[in-house]
Amino acid sequence: MKARVSEVKKKEVERLTQLLKSEPIIGIIDLTNLPSAQFQKIKHKLRKDFNVIVSKKSLIKIALENIKDSKKGIEKLEKYLENVMPALILTKEDAFKIAKLLDKNKSSTAAKPGQIAPKDLTVPEGPTAFPPGPIIGELGAAGIKAAIQEGKVIIKEESTLVKKGEEITQQQSDLLAKFGIEPMEIGLNIVAVYQDGDVFESEVLSVDEAEYLNRIQIAAGEALNLAVFVAYPTKDTIKILLQKAEREKLALESKVPEETKEESKEETKEEFPTEEIPKEETSVVESKVEESMTEEKPQEEIKEGSKVEEIPKEEPVKEENTQNSNETTNATLDNQAGYSDEAVKKAENLINQIKDNS
Repeated sequence: MKARVSEVKKKEVERLTQLLKSEPIIGIIDLTNLPSAQFQKIKHKLRKDFNVIVSKKSLIKIALENIKDSKKGIEKLEKYLENVMPALILTKEDAFKIAKLLDKNKSSTAAKPGQIAPKDLTVPEGPTAFPPGPIIGELGAAGIKAAIQEGKVIIKEESTLVKKGEEITQQQSDLLAKFGIEPMEIGLNIVAVYQDGDVFESEVLSVDEAEYLNRIQIAAGEALNLAVFVAYPTKDTIKILLQKAEREKLALESKVPEETKEESKEETKEEFPTEEIPKEETSVVESKVEESMTEEKPQEEIKEGSKVEEIPKEEPVKEENTQNSNETTNATLDNQAGYSDEAVKKAENLINQIKDNS
């Protein structure tokens, strides 16, 4: 026998189908433990950004099935309808913007027995406002180390009362309330959002912008360090690479011993040796050249002339004078400090040659 479907349900499915077709972005939120007054307040406040549709799970599933041909991948949302009190969000705004709006419009409240802890719930270390009494026994039963100091109860060390995902008991709920811990958030808890064929879960959508920017900065810094380490030149690394090269050059020079530097200079000089002529020999050579040039000039003039004049022979007296002058010259050369015997002999031979030519 075919089950009869009421007209009311048929009309509701048709309405949901049309609404889902009309908007590009579709989200599922969880209304579990959300007071009706709080829900209406948030819905009214954010009505310009999105439209909230509350309906039965079964009807929402049928409507999603009806539009799977027009919206690729929309059937992925069906699994997120389980274990929640669902409602639909229909909007044209970006999924991440909607998630951020919903997070900003949440408020904290105390935990109730039977609720699931959204995170690790801890009791902080330090003094409390409780006087000694039954509270010490309650803390001990919950596994929290406590003591009395200056007439007040103090917590010796931070303790986890309820771990994330665990169900909160009556005793844990009472202790959290006494310490003023309100772990539960009241608001529209987004479960998943469909956008452009993709489905984003709440963990992806609830991004801490400060943490996200911090991660980008860390990644950029690590990339720059890697590029400098491998000496990869870019407009961002070239200045750093040049500075690093200069520092390494100076550091290397500072480690080279001074003796090594002097040895390298001496080796350079040895490659291009130069001989130094003693001052004494230089003066003797220069005097010889001057004398030869002086005595050779008359001989050249005689060769160039057409007539040759006979030079009268000098008288013996004059020869004696010449010999005396030669001896005087030789004595003068011998008396000069630093003249070697060989240099003196060369000079005498040159003078005798000039004398014979004359």
